[in-house]
Amino acid sequence: MAEEDDSSRWHEHGEGDAGEKKKQGGFKTMPFILANDFCDRFATIGFNANLITYLTQQLHLPLVEASNTLTNFHGLSNLTPLVGGLVADSFAGRFWTITFGSVIYQLGMVSLTVSALLPSLRPPPCAAGEQAACSRATAWSLLVLHLSLLCTSIGTGGTRPCVMAFGADQFELDTTPRHGEAGAGAKRGWSFFNLYFFGVELAKLAAITLVVYIQENVGWGWGLGVPTVAMLAAVAAFVSGYPMYVKVAPGGSPFTRLAQVAVAAFRKRNVAVPCDPGHLYQDRKLDAGISTAGRLLHTNQLTFFDRAAIVTPGDFDSSGVPRPWRLSTVHRVEDFKSIIRMLPIWAATILLVTSASHNHSFAIQQARTMDRRVAAGLEIPPATMLIFSNAAMLGTLALYDRVLVPRLRRLTGRAEGVTHLQRTGAGLAISTVSNAVSAVVERARKRAAARHGLLDRPGATVPMSVLWMAPQYAIHGAADAFMDVGRMEFLYDQAPESMRSSAAALYWLTTSAGSYMGTLLVTTVHERTKGEGEWLQDNLNRGRLDRYYWLVVTLQVINLVYFVICAKLYTYKKLEVVDQESTGERREKHVELQPLKDSDEKDVELRPLLSSDL
Repeated sequence: MAEEDDSSRWHEHGEGDAGEKKKQGGFKTMPFILANDFCDRFATIGFNANLITYLTQQLHLPLVEASNTLTNFHGLSNLTPLVGGLVADSFAGRFWTITFGSVIYQLGMVSLTVSALLPSLRPPPCAAGEQAACSRATAWSLLVLHLSLLCTSIGTGGTRPCVMAFGADQFELDTTPRHGEAGAGAKRGWSFFNLYFFGVELAKLAAITLVVYIQENVGWGWGLGVPTVAMLAAVAAFVSGYPMYVKVAPGGSPFTRLAQVAVAAFRKRNVAVPCDPGHLYQDRKLDAGISTAGRLLHTNQLTFFDRAAIVTPGDFDSSGVPRPWRLSTVHRVEDFKSIIRMLPIWAATILLVTSASHNHSFAIQQARTMDRRVAAGLEIPPATMLIFSNAAMLGTLALYDRVLVPRLRRLTGRAEGVTHLQRTGAGLAISTVSNAVSAVVERARKRAAARHGLLDRPGATVPMSVLWMAPQYAIHGAADAFMDVGRMEFLYDQAPESMRSSAAALYWLTTSAGSYMGTLLVTTVHERTKGEGEWLQDNLNRGRLDRYYWLVVTLQVINLVYFVICAKLYTYKKLEVVDQESTGERREKHVELQPLKDSDEKDVELRPLLSSDL
């Protein structure tokens, strides 16, 4: 049965026989995929990094309204991937979902670029020295803005959940575990994620230097036009590699299968769960399409849902086929359990996004008030301060992979050095330090403004170098190097095999929830502190932004304690692997995906299993 499934799968990829398997996928597809993602991220970051300036300086929106507009936009942009991942996994496939999403995103970028070029869609410039006389953008201008942002949000729903999964699909042929090849497979599988995030940060670095400089010094028409052209190049690069891609056929709606487990368990809520899990329903043929890396084994957690796999009268139709809304296999029940177990960990990562959201709003406005000269005639654009975050993340990724991992490997005995949860927890802790530094720097900036009599002159330059803000950005970048890769690895490792795109959508859903939480936090603080002691106001010199940062630090400390508790209680999924020895004999290996001791011989088998899951 397994051999038949494998052959049919290669047929879906367009391969005629085993000798031709390596004609698709592999490293030769990476230039097309990574070029697409590089241009996509270059366009996205160049498009978004300085939008706070566009909204406040060009459309003349108040700071809090502009900040909330951006966080709501980012929230929607990271919510739509949940729909995109479901579409890709259910019926469209990853290639066509990425292509369609890229086109929609392109339309949104073109629309906003045109609105920046047409004077009729922007309010007139403010009179010199009369900020109060600035006329706000018209309702028509704001409608065009929101429609443009809506298109880009829909477009990201097609690209973000699928690009990483699609890239990992290309290595599936080369990372299938074979006897005696444990090390190579694992190294290649995990290197893809490091390579992906490294390329993303390079694109961000290029965007926040080149594009932001054009926006600040040349004009917004060119500043938005350059990312738009880059996005067009991304679509062209991706589509041109079509003949070489591995295109895994979608396996049907994963959320439907999850719903079937929940409904079946509820229907049998009064049925006693057997003490022996061997009495629960198993069906290799039924699960073949969603368990190519191996079936999930029964776990003793969340046993209420085991009822979905108890055979009762009426569970089969007249032809002997199980009714899916009445009976599920153990594998499908464990798929459901794995998602539930992941949710507390997933929720703990939301606050990291909230804690970093001000880097694209308040922190940029802080930088605008400071001395941004780094040389004679050269000023750093406020949004370009993000360069310190990107550079720190690039450096930390390289340091982690080349220096830390070899040393940690000798200490822990794990091929990747530490577990995904340990890496994620380190990112949460480092991010907390970053916001503490932000609070200290903002306090120093306000004192400098007070010493020089600038408290009521928000447009004046505070005689304090903007480079004082570099450490907080750099520490955020180091936190992201731990956090972003760690949580993505965790989602891919622990998510059901048939939900890879949807697992990536959970990654972006974290960003969405964090953005909306940022909006809620800003709005609540703004409303609760109105009056003489208002924390968040257009005049940062009279505001209490440092107190806002300390509030975020307090929430992060509480969240870190919650994460540690969840990580301690988390149970890794169990997988049954079918391995084919050189003799041709097939045997089952029961591998539990959890941190193993140095002496545990199963650790040798874990590494190819994890990379094949990718």
